[in-house]
Amino acid sequence: MDFLNHYSAKFESALAVDAADREPPELYEPINYVLKLGGKRLRPLLTLMAAEAFGEGIDQAMGAAMAVEIFHNFTLIHDDIMDDAPLRRGMVTVHEKWDTNTGILSGDAMMILAYQQLEEYKDERYQQLMKAFNKVALEVCEGQQRDINFETQHTVTESDYLLMIRQKTAVLVAAALQMGAIVARASAQDQDSIYTFGVELGMAFQLQDDYLDAFGDPETFGKQVGGDIIENKKTFLYLKAMALLDSVKAQTLKDLFQKEPDSVEDKIDQVKLFFRESKADEAIKLKIDTHTQQAMTALEDTSLPEASKAQFRQFAIWLMSRVS
Repeated sequence: MDFLNHYSAKFESALAVDAADREPPELYEPINYVLKLGGKRLRPLLTLMAAEAFGEGIDQAMGAAMAVEIFHNFTLIHDDIMDDAPLRRGMVTVHEKWDTNTGILSGDAMMILAYQQLEEYKDERYQQLMKAFNKVALEVCEGQQRDINFETQHTVTESDYLLMIRQKTAVLVAAALQMGAIVARASAQDQDSIYTFGVELGMAFQLQDDYLDAFGDPETFGKQVGGDIIENKKTFLYLKAMALLDSVKAQTLKDLFQKEPDSVEDKIDQVKLFFRESKADEAIKLKIDTHTQQAMTALEDTSLPEASKAQFRQFAIWLMSRVS
């Protein structure tokens, strides 16, 4: 979107300066590498958007935005180690390019660097930002552990899954907005409302990603369609299908997620048939719409001027209409 370019240019310029060479290079080169891999930078841009919408300048919110982005990339380094992932954004992951110990240590340093970004706030906002940041950092760790648990957990409920994606994905989107509001000294009610907007939008975003992973266009999705199925992930689609199918078909679906397939392509096709037959595909689209509407309701609860609300609505529509 054109209006995001205003925030993106400012943020990329600040990030380039912050990622300048430091010593020892063995610690900082991996950090610079991962920060330069790019990505949409949605979270820090939301921090800048929220601060400006609530009446503060972009420059004053840059420290909070940097903290959010550095923390997010720290989690990616450690997630890639835990998943033994070879690629991130089409490039070799840090632990593969260097080694696991380097990935762990550079990730740890990034967490500290994220906290340091908040030191520029010398007034009451520092404590408020630290409280919000600590809360979300711990929740992201909790969400990651829940996701790991699901790999061996025999029974995972829909509510279990929704809590996991809330903690692992949605709360960081929400905290990014909340921290922008804190920088702008928005009221407690406005901080709560913009946080809720972020949580609900983050939930919708992750659920849509689950849907696109199974039913997205391979030409535009940006990664392999059916990746979650190949990895036997207990997503919303899988859990909903298991709940809606009769016992025989549910057992067949369960077996598909427990046995090594003769053909990966056949497995993906069979699982997708069960998703459609159970109407899990329709259920997830309804869930996405519900969270999107709840996000819009929370946005209306803020005291933001209509022009700012319209900008956030435009952002949400753009985010939820993506096909990749």
